Parts: sequence; structure tokens; C-alpha cells
Amino acid sequence: MSIGLIGTKIGMTREFMESGQSVPVTVIKVEKGRVLDVVTKEKRGYTAIKVGFFKLKNSKLTKQMKGYFAKKNTEPKKILKEFRVENQDQFKEGNELGLEIFKDKKFLDVRSKTIGKGFAGVMKRWNFGGLRASHGVSVSHRSHGSTGQRQDPGKVFKGKKMAGHMGDKLRTMLNLEVVKSDLENNLLYLKGSIPGSKNSTVLLRESVKNVRKKTIKEKYDAKIKAATAKKGKK
Repeated sequence: MSIGLIGTKIGMTREFMESGQSVPVTVIKVEKGRVLDVVTKEKRGYTAIKVGFFKLKNSKLTKQMKGYFAKKNTEPKKILKEFRVENQDQFKEGNELGLEIFKDKKFLDVRSKTIGKGFAGVMKRWNFGGLRASHGVSVSHRSHGSTGQRQDPGKVFKGKKMAGHMGDKLRTMLNLEVVKSDLENNLLYLKGSIPGSKNSTVLLRESVKNVRKKTIKEKYDAKIKAATAKKGKK
């Protein structure tokens, strides 16, 4: 895993590009992270850094965590996250990581929790068609029908699509385009929507896949270039 940052989803708005195109964007307030620990290969068999995010009151800590933060000589942090790194020499305890680590990145992966919908039936949760709304069906039009088998194996298989708790699951959106980044206010504008409600916590990281697609600006520049070349031929 590459180094990431944690932020808060503020909401959605739109950005107007140079071409006049309106792009829907999600605004994320990125939190600065502090390096709390540098894990070496000799210590645990792999190299990583532990980063803390979001300030926390001392009264909210357990005795063990009070001792941990006192030992590290830093203010308490709400979320601790470990990131694997190849070269841990460039990181030192107490260093701060901010939005600048995504300076040259065009696409990011975002991981967050979806909005919880509570207990839902199969028609809402799994898009079932329901039972017939005509003769022979009584008080069970929106039910899921039979779920088990015969005497053998005589049970409901694990993972069967049934009514239950909907939403409130961790989901990752891959290759979201960075439309704009505001370093002064620690704001990041990502194209499209991301899971979760307002003020929910999101994890941002460098894209794990090799992204070959062009950004909106690159597409516009290519279009202008092609139009200019065509005009020049005439």
C-alpha cells in the first residue's frame, strides 16, 4: 500500500473547466497526518510508517494510549493508520504529511463507508422482482420466496440474498480524477461522487492501478490541438 491521507467529506458542488464544461465534484477537507512511528524490517519483518490523524482530547484516551502518546511526545490522535513503504529512511518521527504528497497525482483511490439504510427488504436491497401481484399470492408480494433446499443439504447457504441490514459498508472508488487541489485550505476536488454522508471520514491513496485514461483538461487540449492542425491544413 502506498502512503495515503485521511479527510472529511464536505459535500458536492461543481467546477467550470476552461472549456466551459460543468463538472460535478466532491469536496474533501484533507487532514494533515503526523508520523508517530517508523517500522523497520529488523523490528517486524517489513518497512512501514504509522501516521496519526485528527486531534483528540486527552480525556478521551485510555491509560495505555495516554502513555503511548506521552512516549512519542506528541498530541493525541483519533485515527492511527499504518502505511507500507519501501524506503523508510525519508520519514522521521514527528514529520507532517499533507496534501503536497498528491501534488503530481491525476487520479486517486477513495475508500469510505456507504450511507446506512437500516433494515431493508429484498426488493430494495437486491432489486428482486417480488412475487406475483395476482391470484394465489396472499400478503407476501414483496417477499423473497423460498431460500433453502430439500432435505439434502437442508440449510440456507451462506451469502444468500435475503432481507437485512443495507449500507454502512466500506467501499473503494478507483481512479477518481483530481479536478483541483487547494493547498492553502487543504481542500481536494474529486470528479464525481464518493460513498458516505457529509462529514464522513474518507481514506485517500494513490491509484493502485496503472491509469491510462486522459483527464478532462488533457482531452480538451488534444481537441484544440486537432482543430488547430485541421485549420492549418485548409
